[in-house]
Amino acid sequence: MLSSTWKSGGESPESDYVFSTLAGSTFRFADGSGAEAAFRAPEGIAVDRNGNLYVTEYWSSTVRKIAPDGTVSTLAGRNDALGSTDGSATEALFNRPHGVAVGEDLAVYVSDMKNHTIRKISSLGLVSTIAGKALEQGTADGPGAEARFCQPEGIAVSGDGTLYVADTYNFTVRKITNGGVVTTLAGKPGTPGDADGTGAAARFNMPMGVAVDGAGNVYVADADFDGKTTGNCTVRKITPDGKVTTLAGKSGSPGGADGTGPNARFTKSVGVAVSRHGTIYIADTGAQTIRRIRPGGEVTTLGGMFQNGGNADGIGSAARFLAPQSVAVDEQGTLYVADTGNHRIRKGVARDSR
Repeated sequence: MLSSTWKSGGESPESDYVFSTLAGSTFRFADGSGAEAAFRAPEGIAVDRNGNLYVTEYWSSTVRKIAPDGTVSTLAGRNDALGSTDGSATEALFNRPHGVAVGEDLAVYVSDMKNHTIRKISSLGLVSTIAGKALEQGTADGPGAEARFCQPEGIAVSGDGTLYVADTYNFTVRKITNGGVVTTLAGKPGTPGDADGTGAAARFNMPMGVAVDGAGNVYVADADFDGKTTGNCTVRKITPDGKVTTLAGKSGSPGGADGTGPNARFTKSVGVAVSRHGTIYIADTGAQTIRRIRPGGEVTTLGGMFQNGGNADGIGSAARFLAPQSVAVDEQGTLYVADTGNHRIRKGVARDSR
């Protein structure tokens, strides 16, 4: 998602993107390099300042790591072993993790969706639960284990270590301080909707992904991918003081149209990332595409073709994705996609920057 603030872009204004397969092959679990590695529904993706990728894998309930040379290893968790155990990376257990973010201190943060908790993997490989209580859902704000979430999905971390969480089934966006204190930044628990406004006056409908920029603005993919409805089909912006506005898309109007602001259309978007230049990238999951939003609100499609899913490398619309759920961007403007339905990790490079 889930994206950290330092991720910048050497974005080229109008370049075509060349998409290739970085790692993964078929639906199975295997460490290794490139096509030797295998994933089982990768959902979240993040990139650190050294070029390492971190991937949450839904069906295996693990967190994987991809080194810059393409070597895939298991960072934490055990394949097919569900639980909430903290401890060393090999002892720790997760329960259908979704979102992932990496801080400037190289700590990795995970939305452990079915445990209703937020977990941390330290740079030394120790896993801890920093907010929420395993298997206890709720809406409570408060410190650490006193807070409650309901199937949180997206997560992002700012430069100062503040966490932002898409608390999907509570219809809210939450904030976690360095001290582990959880508050509700925007939205009203248990009350879906599409209203702009400040704090509890705003409404979301199954927010899925979050990203945060260097000024502390939070971007939200507000779409119900998990349910039978289309959700709000919008990308929202939350200022540091909690004011929510709709940046692009039109509530309740799915589609794949490019355009500016409300003229653009999205379909069940899950993932969002932002560069330090303010360019936003969207994994438009139901549309089977990767989108870009310029700071002025102009939306364009960088890869894939609207609702024409598949598995193909290529340039721009010649590439094919299958329910891509997350996107990350590194300092060079390279995109990384968790191509969930294809069980692969894809890479997108602007053609004039290769």
